[in-house]
Amino acid sequence: MSATDPTTVAALATEPPPLSPARLALHRARRHPGFLIGGFIVLAFVLVAIFAPWIAPSDPYAQDIADQFAPPLWQAGGSWAHPIGTDSLGRDVLSRVIYGARISLTVGFLAAGLAAIIGTTIGVIGGYFGGKVDSVVMYVITTKLALPGLVVALSLISIFKASVPVLIGAIAILFWDRYAVVTRAAAMQLRGSEFVAAARAIGSSHFRIIVVELLPNLMNQVVVVLTLETAVAILVEAALSFLGLGIQPPTPSWGSMVSEGRADMFFQPHLIAAPGLAIFVLVIAI
Repeated sequence: MSATDPTTVAALATEPPPLSPARLALHRARRHPGFLIGGFIVLAFVLVAIFAPWIAPSDPYAQDIADQFAPPLWQAGGSWAHPIGTDSLGRDVLSRVIYGARISLTVGFLAAGLAAIIGTTIGVIGGYFGGKVDSVVMYVITTKLALPGLVVALSLISIFKASVPVLIGAIAILFWDRYAVVTRAAAMQLRGSEFVAAARAIGSSHFRIIVVELLPNLMNQVVVVLTLETAVAILVEAALSFLGLGIQPPTPSWGSMVSEGRADMFFQPHLIAAPGLAIFVLVIAI
C-alpha cells in the first residue's frame, strides 16, 4: 500500500493530532485519583482561606469570657453559634481554624517557593558550568548540610522576631539545599545533551541556555521536591508556633492553637483535635 493510496490518505486524515504537553498533562491528571483527591482538598483549603471573612461564623479575635469552653455541636449544650465550641478565652474555635489556614498556606507555599528559587538557581549554575564553579557550589551545599537547620531557623527567628516574612525566610533558608542537590545532578546530565550542544552551536548565551533549555527540562524534579517541601514547611511553621517561636497570639495559627489547648486536652479534646486534624489533612493532601 503506497502513501498516495486513497485508503492510507483517509486514515491519516482521520487520525487525531498529537496532544500538546499541557493537554497531555491535563489528560493524565484526570485519570489519576490521588491527584484529583489531593488537588480537590488543597483547593478547598485555599478557597476557605481566601473567603475566610465570609465563611467564619464569628470574629476569630473576639473574646467572651462568659462563654469560655462552650461545648461543640455534638455534645450536650452545643449550638450552631459555635459548631466546634470555644477556647479558654471564649473565642470561636472554628473561626480560628478557618483563619489559621491563611497562615499555614501562605507560609507553606511562599517558603517552599522561595527555597525552590534559591536552591534551583544554585544547583543549576553548579551543574551547568562544572569545574571550579561547581566546586564552590558543592562547598556551599556541604556547609549548609552540615549545619543544624532547625537551630539556624530558630536563631534567625530569635534575632529578627517572629513574623510571617521572617518565618518564610527562615524556612526557605532551612530547605533550599534539597532543591540544589536535585537540580545540580539533573543539570550535569543535561549539559551534555544534543539540544544544549545545538544551542551553543548557534551562539546562545549561557543565560539563554539555562533559562530556555535546562530549566524547562528540570521542572519535573523541581515540582516533586516543591510538593514535598510545601508539606514540610507547613509542619515546621506549626511546630515553631507550637513552641511559641512562630506566629504570635492572638493571630490564629494551627500550631499555636494546639499549644494553647494542650492544658485542657483531657477535658476539651476538640481544642487540639480541630487544628491538628486540619494540619494532618492539608499535609496529606499536598
